[in-house]
Amino acid sequence: MTNTSPVHIPAVDAPDQPDVTPALKDLYRGFEQELLVPLWTEIGDLMPAHPRSRAVPHLWRWQRLRRLAAEAGDLVPVGRGGERRAIALANPGLGGRPFATPTLWAAIQYLMPGEDAPEHRHAQHAFRFVVEGKGVWTVVGGDPVPMRRGDFLPQAGWNWHAHHNATAEPMAWIDGLDIPFQYVTESQFFEFGRDEIGETERTTPERSRSERLWGHPGLRPLSVGAVAPGSPLLAYKWEFTDRALADQLAMEAEKYGGTVEPGHAAVRYTNPHNGADVLPTIRAEIHRIVRGAETAPVRETGSSVYQVFDGSGTVTVGDTTWSVTRGDLFVVPSWVPFSVKSEAGDTDSDSGALDLFRFSDSPVFEALQLDRTDK
Repeated sequence: MTNTSPVHIPAVDAPDQPDVTPALKDLYRGFEQELLVPLWTEIGDLMPAHPRSRAVPHLWRWQRLRRLAAEAGDLVPVGRGGERRAIALANPGLGGRPFATPTLWAAIQYLMPGEDAPEHRHAQHAFRFVVEGKGVWTVVGGDPVPMRRGDFLPQAGWNWHAHHNATAEPMAWIDGLDIPFQYVTESQFFEFGRDEIGETERTTPERSRSERLWGHPGLRPLSVGAVAPGSPLLAYKWEFTDRALADQLAMEAEKYGGTVEPGHAAVRYTNPHNGADVLPTIRAEIHRIVRGAETAPVRETGSSVYQVFDGSGTVTVGDTTWSVTRGDLFVVPSWVPFSVKSEAGDTDSDSGALDLFRFSDSPVFEALQLDRTDK
């Protein structure tokens, strides 16, 4: 009888396996027919001594991404169907899927002058981070939110959102979502919204309503009761992030500490409602490393995507080392050592240091108590 089972169990002559006999082969054929797999043939793959990520370290050059996105701007319309002119990073270890890591999705999104990206909502948690330009407004639940260089804009799942470019110049930014995580857990939902946003949503306010309500350090509005998951603050402006990083390094210079290690300042974006991560499944941070400083190697469970916001440096991920400059993106897979040396200066960085934007799946691992760090 032909074996049509998707399960195939070879009898292997190996020190840690049973003796290969006709009876063992018959036993394995019986397992196959009943869709059973014995642990003794799979334990090395299913329960390794440490994480072995299918994702691999990889670098994407911003200038190449930007050029291809501009070509797509001339050729690919924005509208129903594709919804967004977003071009995802595909990790070479993940079989061509549009996934940067097994849990994280990252893409460059490009919007032409005067264009609108139509309204929709999805279960996936998302954010936008702007490495260059200004002029696009994202409209979340009817609230127009400006997007400018250095701004971080979280977008919790199941919120209506659209984008519009109010200027005469195209604009590109990166999107981050937990699409791969929700894909593998089969928990995703999606819904189309209006084809066009209203005229009041096409306004271009200096501050969004969310910022006017939530954007005051240490102050919570008493008019707000229960808050949905994810940060109610829809934009974290670069001017405040920059000041926080600069203050940490100034305190270090004054011998008051304030940095995570010598020459390395870092901040995490947090929810002003409860101090938690801005999104249930995604953590976001900015790191500033002064010229000549080198971070200690670290490896963590869970994966990260980095983008160089400013400056230049040398990045080492596992056995791979790259020189990186503004806009470049790279992946750090689970349990792969990572370190960076800053080579930034006044000619390639506004701050004279290397600024790195990082997002990771750490909240998922912490919630499941699977987080582990080795420094």
